[in-house]
Amino acid sequence: MLRNLSLRYYYRSDKNNLLNDFYIPCLSESIHYSRAVGFFNSSSLSAAARGLNVFIKRGGTVRLVASPDLSKDDIAAIQQGYRKREEVIEESLVRAIRDVEMPDPVRQRLGFLAWLIAEGMLDIKIAIVETRGGFGIYHEKVGIFTDEYGDRVVFSGSSNESTGGFVSNFESVDVFRSWVEADEGRIQPRVDDFQQLWNDLTPSLRVYDFPEAARRELLKYKPATRPGRDPEEQRTPDSPDYRSDVQIYNSPFLKIELKPRQLEALNAWKDANGRGILAMATGSGKTVAALACALSLEDLEFLLISVPTNELVHQWVREIEDKTTYQQPIIAAGPAVSWTDALFRKLRLHNSRLIPVDRRPTIVVGNYSELSKQRTLNLFNEAGGLPHSSLLIADEVHSAGASGYQRVLRGDFTYRLGLSATPLRPHDEEGTDIVLQYFDGIVYEFTLEQAIATGILCEYDYFIYMADLTEEEYEEYRKLTARMGFLLGSGKEDAPSRSFSLDFLAIKRAHIVKSAESKLALLDSITREHPPHKGMVYCSDITQATEASRILSRQGYHVARYSSDDADRGRLLAAFAAGELSALVAVKCLDEGVDIPSTELAVVLASDASERQFIQRRGRVLRSAPKKRAATIIDVLVVPPPSEAAVDLIGSEINRVVRLARVARNRMTLLRDLSQKLAPYGVTPSDLF
Repeated sequence: MLRNLSLRYYYRSDKNNLLNDFYIPCLSESIHYSRAVGFFNSSSLSAAARGLNVFIKRGGTVRLVASPDLSKDDIAAIQQGYRKREEVIEESLVRAIRDVEMPDPVRQRLGFLAWLIAEGMLDIKIAIVETRGGFGIYHEKVGIFTDEYGDRVVFSGSSNESTGGFVSNFESVDVFRSWVEADEGRIQPRVDDFQQLWNDLTPSLRVYDFPEAARRELLKYKPATRPGRDPEEQRTPDSPDYRSDVQIYNSPFLKIELKPRQLEALNAWKDANGRGILAMATGSGKTVAALACALSLEDLEFLLISVPTNELVHQWVREIEDKTTYQQPIIAAGPAVSWTDALFRKLRLHNSRLIPVDRRPTIVVGNYSELSKQRTLNLFNEAGGLPHSSLLIADEVHSAGASGYQRVLRGDFTYRLGLSATPLRPHDEEGTDIVLQYFDGIVYEFTLEQAIATGILCEYDYFIYMADLTEEEYEEYRKLTARMGFLLGSGKEDAPSRSFSLDFLAIKRAHIVKSAESKLALLDSITREHPPHKGMVYCSDITQATEASRILSRQGYHVARYSSDDADRGRLLAAFAAGELSALVAVKCLDEGVDIPSTELAVVLASDASERQFIQRRGRVLRSAPKKRAATIIDVLVVPPPSEAAVDLIGSEINRVVRLARVARNRMTLLRDLSQKLAPYGVTPSDLF
């Protein structure tokens, strides 16, 4: 993380090696890099590309803004109306890239940029200054590093290079760090200014997309293989990118090209001998990464994919059909007679060696409920067990830790792959340990914060509303808490009985918070301030969901309740995706496996205490879609009447709130406001910032 670096507030060439002391360390910890470089010419581009070799290996994204280096003839042609401005700018950019006098180190760094463009990791825009008398030159020089935790390092200064003085150039930069209180006021204005610049919202500036002709010209510098180290870098075993390149994998059975993060996940799993968990955020492509893992097994005979819901079953089937040339899977969902006979015959053929090993594997996609039933286990055993080379892919792998589903984790699977954005099971250490031990732990991680910072998921604004417990609700909450404390300290009941009683009391206490009476009244206010167009509303139970649906309907919105008790959920999802419904009101069914990128709003009236559930729900609304710039997440924080004893209730949710707030676009305003509202409960700014 950036805050672990020993960074100075000022760097100067006579005292520091800016590449090794500043650029490479920051890029090594970042997943997003925004840069304004001044003129668009070979030397300025080279300056912007310093240290990007480590960024290429991390799979980060870069945004680059520059000003065209126009000649006097170019300016005259535009001002006198001889030629269109866009045409002149395009030719000047192509001319700059074709600079035949550039030294080899500059050409090598242009190769870095070309590689990033080809991989979809770099976006370039061109800025000019518009004035009444014509136009001027945009020559701002600033850079912004962002890591997966939302920390930022901003620098500005004379970071330019000349073509003739590639290594001997003299430069200095001022550095500001988001976690340093003295720098706080200098960070956000620069971040906001760059975002406005990028979106062409800065007064007196006009920002253009990078012309296609210039893009093609730059791509001519793309090397045949992934670029190596920076020409100035002093490479040692301690260098951030000293590790060898990841292997590139291509399969004739995969219809698409893998993204860098998917390649890294694949190689991490293969390095772990075909066992492990990929902890990859919603939208980061873990399904395709998992299929690539399966395709990499040349001797694979049998593939079982286990998922929590039937919606996910059908999503996996579509992914297999769209992304691979594998044969049609057996769908283990619905009436057993529709799939058990086919599965039994396939297993018998494999085990009798009547199916050649070099053929494509038999694939089964089913839900945990069906695959963990005794009749399914008996079917496997009666057919002679699993084929010699078999793979289990457990999607939303935390589900496999539930006591009823653990039977899916058979000991005779040759290869094992778990998938989840949140693999750990809250309040279930035993179930978590079983999952981690069975799959041999987490072998690759790509967090939701990384996905947001790299543009895979959209940014979001986070708003917190306070719902008060009534005196009666809080009194009942206190009684249950006291009873739990008595059981923990008494030791009178045997351990299993005490554990059961504690769980029962904890569920009752949690229900008070989830179903607080004031939440429904608060929903009316929330939806008036944040109209639920393309929205999902999460409730505690069917009763709350039904009443929430009525409130939204009375406001004139076309909504539908979406729960396990409701039939034809597929039709409701289709209607929502098509824009026929303003919102879906759900209990838990929208937590996993629902992919509707156009969703823009999530209102969480109630959630489990687990951060995992909230992260899953956040992931549902953050998928990118055309014309979708950002999402909105509304969180309802339940608070009791202020008292010393009330601090524990607030404290149990603070970590989750802070984690979600720190990645939000409006985090500084939100956290300051929250610290004021929670001050009566003993929450200090240091608890939040």
